[in-house]
Amino acid sequence: MKASVAWLNRHLQPADLTAREAEDVLTDVGLPIETREERPGGDVMLDVEVTSNRGDALSHAGLARDIAARTGRTLVLPSAQLRTAGPSVESLARLENREPKACPHFTLRVIRGIKVGPSPAWLVRLLEAVGQRSINNVVDATNFVNFELGQPSHAFDLDKLAGKSLVVRYAREGEALTTLDGKARTLKADELVVADAERAQSLAGVIGGQDAEVTPGTVNLALEVATWDPATIRRAARRLQIRTDASYRFERIVDARTLRASADRLAALIQELAGGEIAPGILESGSGAASAPLTSIRVRPARVRSILGVAVDTPEIVRVLNALGIDVGPSGRAGEDLLCTVPASRPDLIREIDLIEEIGRILGLSRVPTHERVSVSVAAPQESERAVRTLASALTGQGYFETVTFAFCTRAQAKLFLPAGREMVEVDDSRRAAEPVCRPSVLIGLLGCRKGNQDSRADAEVSQIGAAGVRLFEVASTFAQQQGASVESRVVALALDVAGQGRKRTLEDKQKAIRTMRGTIETLARAMGAGDVTVTPATPTVEAFDASAYATVSVGGRALGAFGLTSAKAMQAFDLAAPMVLAELDLAQLTQTFPPRSRVTGLPAFPSSDRDLSLLIDEKVRWADVHGAIASAGLKWLEGVEFVTTYRGPQAGPGKKSVTARLRFRDASRTLTGEDVEGQIAGLVKHLSGSLGAAVRQ
Repeated sequence: MKASVAWLNRHLQPADLTAREAEDVLTDVGLPIETREERPGGDVMLDVEVTSNRGDALSHAGLARDIAARTGRTLVLPSAQLRTAGPSVESLARLENREPKACPHFTLRVIRGIKVGPSPAWLVRLLEAVGQRSINNVVDATNFVNFELGQPSHAFDLDKLAGKSLVVRYAREGEALTTLDGKARTLKADELVVADAERAQSLAGVIGGQDAEVTPGTVNLALEVATWDPATIRRAARRLQIRTDASYRFERIVDARTLRASADRLAALIQELAGGEIAPGILESGSGAASAPLTSIRVRPARVRSILGVAVDTPEIVRVLNALGIDVGPSGRAGEDLLCTVPASRPDLIREIDLIEEIGRILGLSRVPTHERVSVSVAAPQESERAVRTLASALTGQGYFETVTFAFCTRAQAKLFLPAGREMVEVDDSRRAAEPVCRPSVLIGLLGCRKGNQDSRADAEVSQIGAAGVRLFEVASTFAQQQGASVESRVVALALDVAGQGRKRTLEDKQKAIRTMRGTIETLARAMGAGDVTVTPATPTVEAFDASAYATVSVGGRALGAFGLTSAKAMQAFDLAAPMVLAELDLAQLTQTFPPRSRVTGLPAFPSSDRDLSLLIDEKVRWADVHGAIASAGLKWLEGVEFVTTYRGPQAGPGKKSVTARLRFRDASRTLTGEDVEGQIAGLVKHLSGSLGAAVRQ
């Protein structure tokens, strides 16, 4: 922000600010001076470094407010006296805002009968003091209000607008616009324009067009004072490589609630400089942001003193906040808490800590004591952090290596892991042409890492340390879009090799790897205190998994994720020599029960009685079904059920399998007899026959 010391004094009383004082004060309040330049007439231009959150400081009034608050001067803001006459604005012009999300508020005023000519000397001098060239009294007025209040605006020649209309809309793909710099631009469909009834007349928030510019022959004006979505303005300005004072401010938020005062100031100034009649009324259109309530924040003076480490009494806190335009009143709560109403010009102030920073900034950080020694106490890690560390410990104990992979991938890779109903999150192609997609799955990174291991022949090194193939894991975020909303999830991704000889892998190799992955998931669930894991065969929702070896995982009724074998398509995409078993689990669901709750009981006084029960069941019946049926049988003295083995072969018969379960019975008051247990087993066999169609294998 280029600021004139003489201009700053227009907003201060007493107006005796020197260049040296301006430099010192602005630097102390967090607005350092990059350069200083002496101007004709004794003025000094300061180039003030303004952070992106301080859009209000991109104006002389904003800078003067900070100076007044720090030095005790009075802030002087301009007033606007409008003299209206003639037909109403509604009868002279038409406004249509088709994109209220991209244009939260748009105002239109009409001034008739103006005389365009040179600007007065005082205006020329002030504009030149901040590096601006004088053009004519109307254009100079728009530039003056921009530097005075931080509100960009634009003046159209009303008689050159087709239909006497201004229409806020997106450009038509390939639409032409010749801008004020004389360059012919070809616009894209995502670039916002202000058009008349026929064609684009300006690139919204960036630069005006030549067709309706103000010239010496202009008599009637249409004055635009509006605000725009920062991202929309930034995208258009960067693509077209146009940097203007207007776009710079709109990219840093111009609040819709400040527009009306700026529009009044501009119209009054043009009438003062160029004459004419201001049509009664003002046309306004937008999303309602201009009438949004101001932000209220509760501030605790005790908290201010605690954070700053300085004894600041409440009246001084109130004085500083009032000087910054923040209204302060009692919060209505017990104690001395303050209820602070933030002005529309400061949309960056949203929390109590923001106001505490403002107080410290204005009082001066030099008042904050600096200690030679700082006492530091290390707090215990958060439970979420402890959970992740426990997961990592459990996985490394099973031979997994942790990875940190890149968050971007190719479109082809993303498509393999993108379920139906979700869309890719992409970044600008020109910045990341090869990998423009934010990964929808962390498994993409693990497979890419495995490919790197394969190419560098890391397999041999892994085998030397005794691992059964490469095992990888990563805790990271995934990204997608669903119905226009962003979906970000934090997951645990796992990948392990299907170990075997040569490039071929047998069915037994694959089954062993799948059982290993299931064991890994069950180990993680136990480490998190999540209970028993339920595995349900399912149809893959993404192309990366083999349909014949895929299952969902849940625990305690909560869906955790899924695991399965890589599909041929995924192996081809990543050029893998052998298949892998992959799993991706929702971190929040997995760690929901962390830390585990320990349950301590005394050692049993009497021995258990174990029985192995081999059941002939249909191939489609799962172990989870068998376990559930046994649990629902209501067996007396049943202490636990364990899976032993599964047999498939001639003795079981076609379409059948034999599943062996080990049942443990115990009575806390005596030793069970064989008759006690056999009676329970007989009842169980009858129950399983009815519920599962099971028979005891002889």
